[in-house]
Amino acid sequence: MALRTSLAGRVRNTSLPKSHALLPLLEAVVNGLQAIDTRFGDAVEKGRLHVRILRSPQDPLDFGSSGPGRTALKPIVGFSVEDNGTGFDPDNMKSFETLDSEFKAGIGCRGVGRLLWLKAFDRISVDSTYQDAAGSLHGRQFRFSVAEEIEHLGEHVDADEPGTTVSLEGFKVAFQQSAPKTIESIAREVFEHCIWYFLRPGGAPEVTVADDDGSVSLNALLEDFVFSEMAPTTVDVKGEKFTMVNLRFRSSTRSTAPRLYWCAANRVVFEENITGKVPGLVGRLKDEHGAEFTYVCYLSSGFLDERVRADRTAFDIDESVSGRLAADDVSFDDIREGVLGEVEKILDVPLRAVREEGKERVNEFVSRHAPRYRPVLARLEALGITVDPWIKDLDLELLLHRALQKLEADAIAEGQEVFAETGSVMSEDYQERLARYLDKLSDINQSDLAAYVSRRRVVLDLLLKLIRSDDDGKYSREDAVHSLLIPMRTDSNEIGPDASNLWIIDESLAFHDYLASDKTLKSMSITGDDSIKRPDILATRLADTPVLAAAGEKLPLPSLVVVEIKRPMRNDASEGKNPIEQCLGYVKRVRAGGVRTATGRPIPKSEESPAFCYIVADLTETMVERCEMSNLRPTHDGLGYFGFNEPAKAYIEVMSFDRLVNMAMERNRAFFDKLGLPSA
Repeated sequence: MALRTSLAGRVRNTSLPKSHALLPLLEAVVNGLQAIDTRFGDAVEKGRLHVRILRSPQDPLDFGSSGPGRTALKPIVGFSVEDNGTGFDPDNMKSFETLDSEFKAGIGCRGVGRLLWLKAFDRISVDSTYQDAAGSLHGRQFRFSVAEEIEHLGEHVDADEPGTTVSLEGFKVAFQQSAPKTIESIAREVFEHCIWYFLRPGGAPEVTVADDDGSVSLNALLEDFVFSEMAPTTVDVKGEKFTMVNLRFRSSTRSTAPRLYWCAANRVVFEENITGKVPGLVGRLKDEHGAEFTYVCYLSSGFLDERVRADRTAFDIDESVSGRLAADDVSFDDIREGVLGEVEKILDVPLRAVREEGKERVNEFVSRHAPRYRPVLARLEALGITVDPWIKDLDLELLLHRALQKLEADAIAEGQEVFAETGSVMSEDYQERLARYLDKLSDINQSDLAAYVSRRRVVLDLLLKLIRSDDDGKYSREDAVHSLLIPMRTDSNEIGPDASNLWIIDESLAFHDYLASDKTLKSMSITGDDSIKRPDILATRLADTPVLAAAGEKLPLPSLVVVEIKRPMRNDASEGKNPIEQCLGYVKRVRAGGVRTATGRPIPKSEESPAFCYIVADLTETMVERCEMSNLRPTHDGLGYFGFNEPAKAYIEVMSFDRLVNMAMERNRAFFDKLGLPSA
């Protein structure tokens, strides 16, 4: 009993990813090229194949996505592929009517191309003319759909030579939306899929892609794309032969990424980006004359032909040889390793040039922007990292960061192995391995320190921008400066020591018992004051040795730090808004409420506990008046005032933003100079 086949079931079970939305069209094009080969043989230049893009007659809705000066493209509803090949003669028609036909198996056909047509299109119309053995022309017209399968429409002759027009109609929305839209992108995809026909001896027939607005010649596209051909090479992988067609594409005409095209039956099955998979292999290489090109390789073999899947989007090949496979089985990793090894040989000169340029690019970037990587740069190079000389700063930073993370992970693993031998019988090379590990750890620690210092430089640069006026003469708000120094509405129970930049004001602020930023006195755990006033920054430090305190006090003794920040160039330090009085008022309130530890434990009352008040404000006319009325003395550089308020037992320092930045720069100058960072 013969088995029955359901066309609807076969179409439903046929795979066609949306990312391959044009594959049905490409199958129709390849069928046409094969028909031309059959008819003309070596005189293939007599062949013609014309692809027409069929667009909706209605204008699309344009919600502004087309951009100014651009017209939105009409949706694609189908394609027609016209060739002057052999036509649907009786043998070809019989093969078409047979699912999984092996009629053209010798040239890699699987008899499933028409199933892909029905996967993406509602119906197919075919108008074909063929020639019999006596030279007479015959016509054949039919429609093909899931619902009606094959509908014969007649056999009249409409042409004066053999040929076929296949119309793919009713482009399904899901695939239509995923497919390329422009004539240029469609022509490029057809060209890349069928490039073997253009590169083979004898070349290709005339092939064009057109719509209502223009036409693209794929033969001319070959000249625009290919910079120069290279000698084909053959790679042996575990006894299997693979042919590499090596091309230099013009970098300006395609995506600047080197690619490996895996082919079967003279078609591209899928492509792989091989950037960086060979040291120095990047998007733009240079030939011996300095001209830029992008390397691409088209890989083919009988091994791939035999293992391509029916939908032509993948191969039935294991990615790597696992335990369940024999050692002589060929995997993707085996093939890739062989191909990339050959690529490194044939591109030896341009690859070495790129590696040198990439090294210079990294050194320049590290010197100017990322000194933290300098201590480990030699180790990163030893990992085989190569860099595209044209890489963007952000991408280079990310690449170096990932490499440093790998280096740190390797160091952790190496340390675990080294110290696991402690207390046991040590191997002969233990001391050497320990020294190597400690040397690597030292470089990583230096990198961490460099990162910390360079971050300080970046923070100071940001502060400089905040205190300068913009193009309209306006200055940043107070909260912008405050947030750079420390996040607002937080305290030391919510943020870690690395979350603030209070070192700009005073390095010792890192050593606090409690610190609050823009919190009400009532909400602070270090005082019982119930005021809702908000000091910009208030901190307590606990000392085991009296400082500016009466001898004999029970320890620990607290010291208070209050910081007030004003908007750059603010000139309203009137009596009611005097920031000096504000700071002293906060000190008085905290002391009166009783000072506690950060955990809320009371500290013996001491009115002698020192207080430090910092006012960060530009020395405007009103601010200078307040400083002089408080008997403060100007600093040596004239950019601030300082003094001691005896009644409040408080040291007061008023510093302009310029002094704030200058003093922070001076304290860090030695570190900046060591890293080659500008400090002025």
